[in-house]
Amino acid sequence: MSDSMTLPLHMRRTAFDPDPELMTAREEEGVRRVRTAFGLDAWLVTRFADVREVLGDAERFSNAGTSRFQFPGTADVSEEQRRKMRAGNLLAFDPPEHTRLRRMLTPEFTMRRMRRLEPRIRDIVSDHLDAMERTGPPADLVTAFALPIPSLVICELLGVPYEDRDDFQRRTNRLLDISQPPEVRVASQQESRAYMTDLVGRARAEPGEDMLGMLIREHGDDLSTEELTGVANLLLLAGHETTSNMLGLGTLAFLRHPDQLDLLRKEPERIGAAVEELMRWLSIIHSGMSKVTTTEVELSGKRIPEGEIVVCSLPAANRDPEFIDDPGRFDIGRGDLGHLAFGHGVHHCLGAPLARMEMRIAFPALFERFPGLRETETPAEFRSFHIVYGLTTFPVAW
Repeated sequence: MSDSMTLPLHMRRTAFDPDPELMTAREEEGVRRVRTAFGLDAWLVTRFADVREVLGDAERFSNAGTSRFQFPGTADVSEEQRRKMRAGNLLAFDPPEHTRLRRMLTPEFTMRRMRRLEPRIRDIVSDHLDAMERTGPPADLVTAFALPIPSLVICELLGVPYEDRDDFQRRTNRLLDISQPPEVRVASQQESRAYMTDLVGRARAEPGEDMLGMLIREHGDDLSTEELTGVANLLLLAGHETTSNMLGLGTLAFLRHPDQLDLLRKEPERIGAAVEELMRWLSIIHSGMSKVTTTEVELSGKRIPEGEIVVCSLPAANRDPEFIDDPGRFDIGRGDLGHLAFGHGVHHCLGAPLARMEMRIAFPALFERFPGLRETETPAEFRSFHIVYGLTTFPVAW
């Protein structure tokens, strides 16, 4: 059975590109009724202006409202268990609850704080390039470079033992893979929380200098153990899964667009703009950002009643010709034009400064160390069934 037969429209892709039918839906309709990956009916929003409006209006489009819906695999989960699984997950709340949680975390992700991390990130990148060089080609760029670097950074930042990475990466993979049975995904979520609950308990007893320790010292009385667990769980998952897929896909994008790689090599100061263009062009959060309407709304001439699920397609919005000229072209000369790949509004990605820094360091270092980096005869494997789009394997030589 092919991806297109089983995947919802907004998750179908051919290599880097969204499905042509998704582009047609954006041009002709703007908003289309669809069935989500979880079997629920929703309104798919595809135009840049509409997606920006939905993401920017937490009053009319609620994140918390999605908790009312019964998702597959959760029939046996009690209301109390659901409440515990939601606790601390910023994506499950609206203001003012969301504001309270986010305010405690924001200082840790300022550019000033991130700059303090820069030397350590450079060391981590160098160490992994050294290891690739020692081992020699061929190498799988996913396992040798793209996945371990963000994983190690977020582990050190949070205070998660790096030796636990195989376990948490396996759990994350199962949780984010919509082709897995719902019961498996729910079990993975519960295992992840159990692991993090234990870690939070140890950090409460002996807070370190990491982010978990800081949250306990500064906000230990304001945050319950369940909330701390949820916050740490979200940061661990988002902190390694998203950036690692950007590093893998981004490298492949450059190798398949040698003119853009040449431009970056000749003018390395373009790296900031290159990262923004990669974010726009790849839009790896392709599974749709879900909201629930709190009142009747109108988007692209369609009336959507109160209490309906609305799914925002970031790949469609970021390739909207109303937003940007020639949107299907990968062009690092564009600069940052205000893409939506990190979201928008109150839920704009908290870790965006960290992700940007990791990419600005990792891409140039990789291409400088291995000027002859190339794909092998074994092609990279794309994975569509994941909540986060990316590569399963990416064999390279140099």
